[in-house]
Amino acid sequence: MPRSAAATAEKDTASASRHAAEFQRVLDEVRQRREAFDAACHVPRDMIERFKQVGIYRAATPRCFGGDALPPAEFLRLIERIAEADGSAGWVASFGSASTYLAALPRETLAELYADGPDLVFAGGLFPIQPAEPVQGGWSVSGTWKFASGCKGADVLGVGIGLGGPGGKPRTALLRARDVEIVENWEVVGLKGTGSHDLRLEQAFVADAWTFIRGGPSSIDEPLYRYPTIAYAAQVLAVVNLGLARAALDEIVRMAAGSGVTGAPKLAERAYVRIELGKAEAQLHAARGFFYDATEQVWASILAGDALSPEQVSLLRLSAVHVSRAGAEVVQRAYSLAGTSAIYLRHPLQRYLRDALVVTQHAFLSDGMYDGAGAVLLDVPPFPGYL
Repeated sequence: MPRSAAATAEKDTASASRHAAEFQRVLDEVRQRREAFDAACHVPRDMIERFKQVGIYRAATPRCFGGDALPPAEFLRLIERIAEADGSAGWVASFGSASTYLAALPRETLAELYADGPDLVFAGGLFPIQPAEPVQGGWSVSGTWKFASGCKGADVLGVGIGLGGPGGKPRTALLRARDVEIVENWEVVGLKGTGSHDLRLEQAFVADAWTFIRGGPSSIDEPLYRYPTIAYAAQVLAVVNLGLARAALDEIVRMAAGSGVTGAPKLAERAYVRIELGKAEAQLHAARGFFYDATEQVWASILAGDALSPEQVSLLRLSAVHVSRAGAEVVQRAYSLAGTSAIYLRHPLQRYLRDALVVTQHAFLSDGMYDGAGAVLLDVPPFPGYL
């Protein structure tokens, strides 16, 4: 290897090592502060800034605007690790993928959005879809929208204003966060730190150029923006349960060395615990393998310039709902193994259990996704918006 090439490789290795160390420091901070996230019902802006520093919010920004446009599997693994530290933080960080569907905006709008840099934080309360009144040059938008995860740390916010795309895809109006009212009403059992409050607008004007079809054609010609956007939106949420499941099994391993409350044998000395732990580990690895295999296959097709088949896109949706359910089941297995120790509210397994069950309630991860997958397998039309 020429000396200049060797020097460049050495510099790149050193840079990657520094980034990995900084990312680990962020994970440690998330673990230390997760109780505070729950108490405040949102991940605060200073933590969002830390995510920016390690590239979370430039991960899906187009390279032409200074972003990283990471391969999906690489970004998903980052979210998995954050979710292992805290489910809410992983959920909020997952919206670093949002630029994949913001890429349906006109290039001029994107240039304006990224004028101050590539680290843009988006959040959206897209449902229920609200009607908007057409006016000269745009739309007059009023209504209330639910589940705007991460809205208190966002730079821009999106709201759903009608079904304007093929297959029933929603039209989204984009506004600066300062122009949207946040109704703080996120009182829930799990993922409390996501701050998924309501958004409210009253006759706000949104120019046509600041609306887009979610899942619509991209104005950016880079590989990431040929990846199926709605499937990706489901994946970044589902992967949170991989992180929570890993954290739950690691907690059981930690507990297994200690004595039981009643003086019974240690967990590690009980055959049923070892059996169940082995089954849970296998279940997690199998679901994880399916999830990342589907992701890598689609990405390889995109890089090769091949058109994606309905079967490939469907496997992304199917693997997402499957991994969300498998992850939740693994957490429940871990909770059961822990016995009475886990009933206390401050026990880590309580957090993992509540968060994992909330993940499975998301509309993108509902039982209906199995119906869509079955339809594709049987070569009949799936429900609108599935592909």
